[in-house]
Amino acid sequence: MKKNKMDKVVVITGASGGIGYAMARQLYKHGATVYDISKKVVEHEEFAKQYECDVNDTEAVKSILDEIYEKEERINVFINNAGFGIAGAIEDAKSTSIYALVNTNLAAVIALSGLAIRYLKLSGGGNIVNTCSVGGIIPLPYQATYSATKAGVDVFSRALANEVKEFNIKVTAILPGDTKTGFTDARIIENNAKDDKYRSSVEKSIKKAEKEERNGASPDLVGKAVYKVLRKKNPPLRKTVGFTYKFIVFISRLLGTRFTNWLIRKIYI
Repeated sequence: MKKNKMDKVVVITGASGGIGYAMARQLYKHGATVYDISKKVVEHEEFAKQYECDVNDTEAVKSILDEIYEKEERINVFINNAGFGIAGAIEDAKSTSIYALVNTNLAAVIALSGLAIRYLKLSGGGNIVNTCSVGGIIPLPYQATYSATKAGVDVFSRALANEVKEFNIKVTAILPGDTKTGFTDARIIENNAKDDKYRSSVEKSIKKAEKEERNGASPDLVGKAVYKVLRKKNPPLRKTVGFTYKFIVFISRLLGTRFTNWLIRKIYI
């Protein structure tokens, strides 16, 4: 067996495109057996075996995991990656949108991690990897709910790591920065503010964020980072992807919360 061969059964949510797709492709390239649970199935995902399912349907996901475990007799890695974004002023946000975002980006991560633990324990241990975001550490205006869900994923991951340590299950939160994927165009923009200041401010902020994302790193960088994490005997609790974003997260701690927030406002508003 080659040194870099990854003999693992990996389940990823939301691997039909973007970062999840890059993860699946990278892990398959190194020998993993990859399963994708996505809301939409895509034809070009030849390297991952697919299940069409909404991550909010916990019972359906459990049935899928039962089927995978019965076939493979193990599940070594579970990656919570499915998610989406909404942008707009909180004052004008629809309550249905807020709950949908929190349910998919955070509640489903918690619920599905709880499911995955059972199969990882039966398999002698393994890894849970949760896709977070630098935006969960440095929250952006007009993407407040999205940033809140990612901050929640980061905190949840650290708490979970202590719960499952005795079962040889390692938990890592992956923090990508601006990444060039279809996530940008798929983001839901809710900018129906009656207040002109809100409306123009939202437009400026979103245009800035979109520009950074379209010129961002390749999702393959995240895929490679996940592969490296899964190769480690003692993987980190948090893995920020890319030197620039590691520096940004580090420097934000030195600058302090108030100054960092002031700086974000100057850049995005």
